[in-house]
Formats: sequence, structure tokens, C-alpha cells
Amino acid sequence: MPKDELPQNGLGTGTLVKQMIMDELLLDGNPRQNLASFVTTWMEPEAEELMMEGMKKNYIDFDEYPQTAELHNRCVTMLSHLFNAPLGGDDKGTGTGTIGSSEAIMLAGLAMKWRWQKRRKSQNLSTEKPNLVCGSNIQVCWHKMCRYFDIECREAPVSPDCLVLTAERAKPLIDENTIGVCAILGSTFNGEFENVKEIHDLIVEINKENNWEVPIHVDAASGGFIAPFIHPQLEWDFRLPMVKSINVSGHKFGLVYAGIGWVLFREKDDLPDDLVFHVNYLGGDQASFTLNFSRGASGIIGQYYQFLRLGHSGYTQVMENGMKTSQYLRGLIKDIGKFDIVDTADMPLVSFALKDTNNCTVFDLQDHLRGRGWIVPAYCCSKGAESLKIMRVVVKQNFTTDLADLLVRDLVGALHHFEQFPAYDSKIMKEKSEFTKKAAEKKESEASKKLWRAAVELLQKKNMRNTDSEKTHGVC
Repeated sequence: MPKDELPQNGLGTGTLVKQMIMDELLLDGNPRQNLASFVTTWMEPEAEELMMEGMKKNYIDFDEYPQTAELHNRCVTMLSHLFNAPLGGDDKGTGTGTIGSSEAIMLAGLAMKWRWQKRRKSQNLSTEKPNLVCGSNIQVCWHKMCRYFDIECREAPVSPDCLVLTAERAKPLIDENTIGVCAILGSTFNGEFENVKEIHDLIVEINKENNWEVPIHVDAASGGFIAPFIHPQLEWDFRLPMVKSINVSGHKFGLVYAGIGWVLFREKDDLPDDLVFHVNYLGGDQASFTLNFSRGASGIIGQYYQFLRLGHSGYTQVMENGMKTSQYLRGLIKDIGKFDIVDTADMPLVSFALKDTNNCTVFDLQDHLRGRGWIVPAYCCSKGAESLKIMRVVVKQNFTTDLADLLVRDLVGALHHFEQFPAYDSKIMKEKSEFTKKAAEKKESEASKKLWRAAVELLQKKNMRNTDSEKTHGVC
């Protein structure tokens, strides 16, 4: 089968080619056992059929597919209401669909930078050194955004006992060049919700003291579809006046297949007009606020399907079930007695760390579980807590208590395996290696001493013989 060059002729029938590719894809992991990813791996057949139809449509061509554009706009307004944007009467939400939260964060970052630049220019102040304040636990897309758009990323270190950004940690990093502060609702590392209200109150105080307008962006990629249904009283969204933008991933707990995210703005004025482009070469005037242009309509249609299919009560039930399953799994892992629980039970996720690494590390457990088909990530925590190495299980809609039982059974099996056969980089093996090394050095040292003693004895005997014969050796 061709690997690097386009074949000169086609390869037989579609059935043959399909089978050849399917054979290769067998080597991929099983999505059902992929507990590393937050991304949805199951949808109803009716949703899949609609999304297949949507693949044929270039969503960005609003004039050709006006009803798809209407579905998109409905989703934006539904999410704006869900996040408590100050909409009145027939007001529509401000925002756009994206490929995922990475694109959404790029757009939100640009909006923050543009607003900051506009304010600085109106005051005849420099716009040369913009910075963004966040915790070191941010997702890599924030690093990309800052690097691509020339923004200094000011990261507050976390700690093993507190893996998120706090108001106290953010305060010394904020100055007149801060375009915004990023608060995370659902940290990638342990699923913890940062205290957005506490950070917000700090920002209000700082802005008042300095006559600044530092805004907050909430990265709710994971928690945006959880908090409204599980923690409805939690203040993290547009109820807080300085929260100007929010991103959320439809393809995570929004329950849609990969390829759909959203960025929402509190009000229309929070999205600078300079970032919205108008084109008419596809027929009719179309406003565009995306980094990508051409894209299929599948994600948007899938999201609208889930909104209609589940409604508020349906999402609440799904999230509550996920929380119950994660609580069940958390209890099983805790009962093993070998792990410390690291997550804060804010979302359907379980994070845990080994109490000791005598026989193995979390990385060894990760590799061993992979042999049973489980994809459970192990990783070091972010700056300030690098010494803490943890594992994480994301409890998605199709992860059941039965699967939790099977996972824990295999996790216990992995621990028993390493008790019998310690891993190469385990504490025991390192101590054994060090002992072996010292023993070898000692043996080598003793051997050297024996050779030295033998050489000295030989010289002494030789000198004794020379003395007995009363001979001397002169040097000319």
C-alpha cells in the first residue's frame, strides 16, 4: 500500500480501499477506553446521521446555507442565556462557533488585546508590552495564543497543595499593561474550578484604585457545560461584571463529537468591531469573526441537536450521572490504599497520585494499563508543583460503574505485577542499582588493594634477596 507518494493508479474497489484503511486503524486505541480525553466519543445514531448531512455544507457560506447559520445563531444565544449574559427581550447573544476552545481562546485573546490597545491609544499611552495573567496550570493553547499574538504570558506558579490560580497569586502580576486575567473553570490537571468570584473581586478593587479596566476571561472549556447544571448558584459567568468573555467546548461536556467550540462575549461592545470582517463574494453581506474560514456544519448541527434532545433537565441528568460515577470510581481507588486523591470533585473526573514509588511510578502504571486497552494519562503537574506526578480519569457519558470496576481491577493487577517485578525506574530498583554499583566499586577497590599489596611484597622480597647477596647496583 502506498505510504509516501500518490499512487499512479487507483487501488481497485472502494470496498478494498476501505478494508485496507480499516486494517491500519485497528492499531488505534479504543475510544471507549480512552479515559485521557475530555472529547465526546458517543452520540445517538440520529445525531450522527444529521452530522453526516452537515459535512456536505460549508458552514461559513451563510448566503447558501442560511438555515444552518440560523441554527448557529440560536446556539450562541442559548449559551449566552445559559451563562447569564445581560440580554433583554429579543436580544441575541454575541459570539461565534469555532473548531474548538483553542480557536475560541485565540479570538478571545485578540479581543482583549484590541480593547486594551484602544484604551491605551485614547490616553496616548504605549501599547508595546501587553501581558496576560494566568496560573501555570493553563492549557497549552494559551501559550500558543500569547506567542502568536506577541503577548507576555505571566504565569503564577501553583503548589502541590493548591494546583490552581488564586487571587493572591494573581495580584502581584497585574499592572497597567495587563490585557486580561484568565480564570479556569475545570483545570486540565485535576478538574478543579478556580475561584472566579474571588479573582473578580480583586480585579474590581485593582481597577478602582488605578483607573484601569482589566477584564476577566473564563476558560470554561471543560466546566462550562457542568457548572450551570451541577452548581447553578456558583458565580463564575457573566453575572460577574468584569467577566467579558467565556470559551466552552461543545465537543467535551457539550456532548458533541470533536470539532466544535464556542466563544461568547458579555455584550456586543466587548467584541471590537475591527475584528469582525464583512465579505460579499459568496453572495450577500456576511460578517466573519473566525480564524478558520471553510468548515463543515456538522458540529453546529450536532450541538443544536443535543440542545433540543436533552434540554436543561437532560444535561443536568447526564452531568449528575457522571458525578455519581466519578464518586464511585474515586471511592474504589481510595480503597486500594495506594493512592492519594488529588481532584476536588468539581466535575466528572478523578485524579490520583501514588503514595510511594517503591515498586513503580504512575508512568509505569500508565504503560501497563495500556496493555489492557486503557488509556489513562500520567503526567507531572505544572510550574510550582512539578514534583507531583498524577494520573487522571475523565468520566464521560458512556463510562459506567461496570467499566469503573474493570478499570480498578486492572489497576490493582498492575500494582501486584510491579510488587513482584519492580519497574526499572522504581525506588527499589534505583536503590538496588545503587547498591550494585557501590558493591562493584568496593569489589574493584579491594581487588586493586590486593594487587598493590602483592606488588609491594614482590619488591620487598626482591630487595631482601639483593641485601643477602651483598650486591649493589650503581647508576652511571
